[in-house]
Amino acid sequence: MSDLAAEIRTLRRQQAAIAGFGSFALRQNDLMKILTEAARVCAEGLSVPFCKVCRYRTEENDLLIEAGFGWHEGVIGHVVSRADESSPQGRAFITGEPSICNDLRQDNSFKLPAFYGEHGIISTIDVVIKGDSQPYGILEIDNNQQHDYDEHDINFLTGFANVLAEAVATSARLSTLRVTLEEKDRLLDQKKVLAEELQHRVRNNMQLVYGMLSKQLDDTEDAAGKRGIRSIARRVSTLAQVYDNLLGTEIGRTTDFGNYAQSLCLNIAEIQATNIVLRCDCEPLMLDLDTVTALGIVLAELVTNAYDHAFPNGDGSITVSVRAPAKDAGHVATLTVSDTGSGFVPEFASKRHGLGLVRRLIQQVRGTLAVKSDSGTVWNVKFPVTPVNPLPA
Repeated sequence: MSDLAAEIRTLRRQQAAIAGFGSFALRQNDLMKILTEAARVCAEGLSVPFCKVCRYRTEENDLLIEAGFGWHEGVIGHVVSRADESSPQGRAFITGEPSICNDLRQDNSFKLPAFYGEHGIISTIDVVIKGDSQPYGILEIDNNQQHDYDEHDINFLTGFANVLAEAVATSARLSTLRVTLEEKDRLLDQKKVLAEELQHRVRNNMQLVYGMLSKQLDDTEDAAGKRGIRSIARRVSTLAQVYDNLLGTEIGRTTDFGNYAQSLCLNIAEIQATNIVLRCDCEPLMLDLDTVTALGIVLAELVTNAYDHAFPNGDGSITVSVRAPAKDAGHVATLTVSDTGSGFVPEFASKRHGLGLVRRLIQQVRGTLAVKSDSGTVWNVKFPVTPVNPLPA
């Protein structure tokens, strides 16, 4: 059981690392910073001392080390090998399949650069970083200890390479967009095009991460592991829906939180698929994107908490409401989540059931939370609203 628990902890840590890197890459415009962070996170995810990202150069037909983690000065920026089967990374590039070398000392067929010996490299895994017309290159982890890598290691590295490939493709597209838009003098149109592209990319990458987490959830039998992975997946899904709500609109900095809350409730109800009725009564309320994202996660955590704990008999109802500031209430809006359940109220200071996250997010938007338990439970979030307007068309 202890081995299973350790395996579950490792899988949860690795999936969280993929989600965290995806979020970082989507906020970062500098490709070199993205590649460097990828090498660091990937090495830590597999507990190895070295990792490198190699870019394929067509004219030279070789693999150039673009970024890395753990290497001595002078390694990054040099060619690691030809793009052929004379090296582990070349074999992975040519075949498109992971290349696993558990002990390079037992394989004399490869031509390895001198720095492998200088760093004492013994074990490696190489996977392809996909591209549009051809692969971008290779993601490789290196170990100075002999290690027999298993299917979980390959799955993590392959999944990570897929997220990295999306980040590289997004960076290339945005670079092309910037060059094109610099030639035009319509600043407003530039912002709209970039915003739409970013929204599509964020949505697509979030869905990719969510799909990977869902697959891991299906493969996990431990109940505690399922709860942990499901919690991460739910938050990724909530963030993805922020961008689903943005697509097709004219906005770049603001959105209608009332409309978003309605969509989020429909999504949660479909996922839960129980006899519990979820109602949503929300007024239009324009908010900045950061506030919408924070409150969306708060809403999802409180509603899911009610589904999970408020209805021991499996019947009842949950109501979500969003109210814009009343005339006599200053600039203070209200988000309310109430249920007709058994009055389940954990200690709010507890970090269980996501309430620690709820508390931090409410503080982030400078809001307050009140909870009342009588015939059911009512969560009342009040938060200040700064008047905002969508960008003009």
